[in-house]
Amino acid sequence: MTGIAPALLAWWDVHGRRDLPWQRDPTPYRVWVSEVMLQQTQVVTVERYYDRFMAAFPDLQSLAAASEDAVLHAWSGLGYYGRARQLQHAARRVCEAHGGVLPMDLDALMALPGIGRSTAGAILALAGGQRQPILDGNVKRVLTRLHRIEEPPAVPAVQARLWQLADQYTPADRPAAYTQAIMDLGATLCTRRRPACERCPLASRCLARRDGIAERLPAAQPRRARPQRSSVVMLVCFGAGRVLLEKRPATGLWGGLWGLPEVEGLDAVGDWCQREIGQPPLRIAQRPVLRHGFTHFDLDMTPVEVDVPEPRRALDGGRWLWYNLHDPARVGLAAPVTRLLNSLLQERPAPP
Repeated sequence: MTGIAPALLAWWDVHGRRDLPWQRDPTPYRVWVSEVMLQQTQVVTVERYYDRFMAAFPDLQSLAAASEDAVLHAWSGLGYYGRARQLQHAARRVCEAHGGVLPMDLDALMALPGIGRSTAGAILALAGGQRQPILDGNVKRVLTRLHRIEEPPAVPAVQARLWQLADQYTPADRPAAYTQAIMDLGATLCTRRRPACERCPLASRCLARRDGIAERLPAAQPRRARPQRSSVVMLVCFGAGRVLLEKRPATGLWGGLWGLPEVEGLDAVGDWCQREIGQPPLRIAQRPVLRHGFTHFDLDMTPVEVDVPEPRRALDGGRWLWYNLHDPARVGLAAPVTRLLNSLLQERPAPP
């Protein structure tokens, strides 16, 4: 199969996306942030958060110097919060080892936390004009269909072949435009469901389209039964709109975010209040179960609204935070925690 760059670039020159927020000033830092945000997240979602994040951290140095709470607050809603922590860790490493300037070298970029080969290639191509292949989800889908590769892309031999094809097709001329073009093709025409093959500039050479199996590719990994987990979380309320939050460990589920205290079951709420608050609860009310889907499992959260008297123990600082619903702290919150706090705010308006 001959090169695809001429047809792809001709299509992109007419139909390509050129006004995404990170395209307006494609510095290495801005492209890097966008590429990290776009991992496992759709463009339409990232567009809602990118400008806000960049306003908070306009350069690498401000990101490195910020508190983790500030970074996670700006990332709240995007999910996969480990990306935000790795982004900040990498920014600090760049300040320590590279004088605050993101290195424009493949190996140096890949040595930074959270930057793999495809992300590094995208930074170098889009911000530096270097000829570097990428292999994100969109590119995998295009190449898999183009060559009718029927094994799942996660198979090591298939992964190696896709990298070879990505490198083979990346041109020396206009590599930034080509990189954006093949990502745009996957995002807008060669979509996961109902691909628009009739409008694709590569339709005449696509083996999957020829054989009528484009929508079946890429092949999915065999699915395992999706695990179900459950937890009981407490909305511990005191005074005029204060809710107790607990800092989660740096690693694990929602690492580094502020969450709601958890107990083993409803019958443990009273003992928890006696131990942590120093007094029994004034009121306990169970709320509807809230289901939240993660990549590999579903979590059913049973919220319990717990009104408590004035605590006999100081719980501010460090592990605990009395979160004021009417004057919220700028801290990182997981999406379901934000939903629960917002619903509580509607039920408990500010006092006159």
